[in-house]
Amino acid sequence: MILFKPIKSAPTHSDIELFSLLQEGKSMAFDEIYERYWSKLYAYAYNRLRDKETCEEIIQEVFVSLWANRKTTKIESSVSGYLYQAVKFQMLNFMKSAEVRNNYLEQFSHFRDQLFDDSNNESIAFNELRMMLEKSMSDLPEKCQEVFRMSRVQHLSIQEIAQQLNISHKTVENHLTKALKHLREDLGDFLILIIVFGIMG
Repeated sequence: MILFKPIKSAPTHSDIELFSLLQEGKSMAFDEIYERYWSKLYAYAYNRLRDKETCEEIIQEVFVSLWANRKTTKIESSVSGYLYQAVKFQMLNFMKSAEVRNNYLEQFSHFRDQLFDDSNNESIAFNELRMMLEKSMSDLPEKCQEVFRMSRVQHLSIQEIAQQLNISHKTVENHLTKALKHLREDLGDFLILIIVFGIMG
């Protein structure tokens, strides 16, 4: 599990005060909410899904959405309640999409059998998928490509990427979200094959 260093000074703002500042566009409020809840939300998701990368992506999506929709988001009860509900919603979406993905992958059984029955065909198919991935990634900005490769190829956490590149967690998240969105739109169902066969590595 990824753990962040606790804030050294005692918190000076309540969650609701931080959320009000967040709605005004104060990045320090976002950073403090992020520090308070990232590891708790990650632990909550991981205890249910047991998948490190999926949980990181889910928590990333929740915080990106929190920042992007800060002006229109309404907190009914508490900030923590809102965040946990958002994580639950994202986990439900993941489980639904996983079902669809599993059904889709069954249709590729013949393709998969061909890959492993014929080493030449396997090599050609893998190379074609890798070329498709590289071509799609080349359309991304250079920094976005670098962050994505560090995440998916080197398997670094968001915190580790932020530290190595000397950028904020939020900037790392934005790059990853942009990269994944582009690859999904550009590669469609082929992205599933690329992930399943580990062609990103």
